[in-house]
Amino acid sequence: MGDSLFAEAMELYTSTHFSRGNIVTLCLNGDGTYPKLWEDLSSAKHTITVQMYYSEPGKVTDKMRDVLAERARAGVRVLVLLDAFGSGPLRKTDFEATLKAAGARVSWLRTIRWYTLNRAATRSHVRVVVVDGHIGYTGGFGLADYWLGDGHHERQWRESNVRFEGPAVAALQAAFAAGWTEATGMLLTGDMFFPPQIFEPVGNTVAGLMHTIPAVGSTPAERFLALSIAGAKKTLYITNSYFVPDQEFRVMLMEAVRRGVDVRVITTGDESDVKTTVYAGRAYYDQLLRGGVHIYEYTPTMMHAKTIVADGQWSSVGSMNFDNRSLAFNNESNLNVLDVTFGAQMDSVFNDDLAHSKEILLPAWERRSLYERTIEWGAEKLWRVL
Repeated sequence: MGDSLFAEAMELYTSTHFSRGNIVTLCLNGDGTYPKLWEDLSSAKHTITVQMYYSEPGKVTDKMRDVLAERARAGVRVLVLLDAFGSGPLRKTDFEATLKAAGARVSWLRTIRWYTLNRAATRSHVRVVVVDGHIGYTGGFGLADYWLGDGHHERQWRESNVRFEGPAVAALQAAFAAGWTEATGMLLTGDMFFPPQIFEPVGNTVAGLMHTIPAVGSTPAERFLALSIAGAKKTLYITNSYFVPDQEFRVMLMEAVRRGVDVRVITTGDESDVKTTVYAGRAYYDQLLRGGVHIYEYTPTMMHAKTIVADGQWSSVGSMNFDNRSLAFNNESNLNVLDVTFGAQMDSVFNDDLAHSKEILLPAWERRSLYERTIEWGAEKLWRVL
């Protein structure tokens, strides 16, 4: 990470523009995210753009609906984009009708029809909130009540998000605009959504919003992970809810260990919402443990965060999982940050999560039952679509 060309290489390989002049705030779990989010949304004067992957009925969704409707009635232009698969549960509620009655626009992305089944697996996993073109949020959060709380108790998901201001917000707004154009045919341009001050520096942090898009062959998401792993010199701390690395990435992680990097991974365990992915990931524990990678499973609740911090200075927080679905099939959004102060905070959060995690040790792992090994074997065969 000390290489002066690291940020330039990341820009070239992932099409992520980095700029100095941002303020980035780490928002942990619902307690550290929603109160400030509601405050920022309520302060909107001109525009609000929201894109969500997963949404379901509950207190969080009701609060989002009420805040957005109030701002729309006050004359703020409110645009809401929902993934047709992930946010499908909202179709049976008054969410859309209430917002439209207030003057907001709601659109559904990639609606599933019989003639689109060949593209049904390609989803937009992106999270976007942009207020007046100068405050942005992204991460792994959505609209569901299990994101409420402190992330240390049952049914209170552990999550990491970011709130940021500065030039990086323009790229988040552009990510929303890309999805909005796909869904509606309308391209968002002009000062209303991209006010001149959106490009002005407000702080000193170097950051860039990475918006990954599926592609044939090597994807920007894969190149991002490869550069992050290869660039680490001392420490590489990965927190990810769905950790199913392919053979190439497993080799890269073990090679990092061999060159002296302390590689640690925190993932979800028995509290996961997708057990198939847990078993598929566990199928690779033997190889990784033998290669010197430290693996931990978060025990209090579902670990849903998707973060990386390398050498205490290169960090990434967003929606991208460490599995083939995120790398090859989904649109994703991650804020990448090159800053030692933010990196130190990320290290601290990782170490706090370690205190709530169980380390997987090879001698005990080798004693797991034949039944568990069989399930892992079966789940691993599905890794390409997980």
